[in-house]
Amino acid sequence: MRIATYNVNDVRKRIAPLRAWLDVTAPDVVCLQELKCTQAEFPYDAVRAMGYEALVHGQKSWNGVAILARGQRPIEVRRMVPGLAPDRQARYLEAAVQGVLIGCLYMPNGNPQPGPKFAYKLEWFERFNAHAATLLASGHPVVLAGDYNVVPTDADIYATRSWKDNALLQPAPRAAYAELLHSGWVDALAVRSADRPTYTFWSYLRERWPRDAGLRIDHLLLSPSVAPRLHDAGVDRAVRGLEGASDHAPVWIVLR
Repeated sequence: MRIATYNVNDVRKRIAPLRAWLDVTAPDVVCLQELKCTQAEFPYDAVRAMGYEALVHGQKSWNGVAILARGQRPIEVRRMVPGLAPDRQARYLEAAVQGVLIGCLYMPNGNPQPGPKFAYKLEWFERFNAHAATLLASGHPVVLAGDYNVVPTDADIYATRSWKDNALLQPAPRAAYAELLHSGWVDALAVRSADRPTYTFWSYLRERWPRDAGLRIDHLLLSPSVAPRLHDAGVDRAVRGLEGASDHAPVWIVLR
């Protein structure tokens, strides 16, 4: 079972690179973030033509998440993190696909920090971790996939000097991410690429893609009930280099 996550950065503008990627890799499940459209505006027909049914939690112009399943419709479980009502930002979607519970998330960026956006990020993270603990206690096979907007360690970024004030590297969100791992969640990409830097995002600014000046902020966390099934994980870097592509690359796992 191949599960992927991809911050598509405006799904309606990225149909061509999305199709090119899906045609080659054909994941069973795809978590998309930063749709930048409502449910009504989502390109269902184009996605269906690629062989996928979509469950969408959208928002006009901003945010938005979707779970795509190849040849079947995901079974919706929830579409917001508990305890954040009313959360008007479309950042979480949870569904069952082929016996695995999939949580698709788009964590708040938090910039500029300090400030209200950073405070919202920390609140969102706290509620998300509480929900993750509930999922862990359930014993169900769960994959939490998405753009966490956290660089876990300095080894997950090409350099830190110019990013030292960025919300993605601050101690509080890093600690919240580490708390997930300490509680039992397994960072699949970290496990499979522990011996080398592995990036998932390259800014459009300052020639960062050609220079491979990247960050690792897109993660797939596995519950202990599914982690032993991990066969492989990686980043489809070539997608970042396609014409008109997102500034993120897809990240994927293969479960036995």
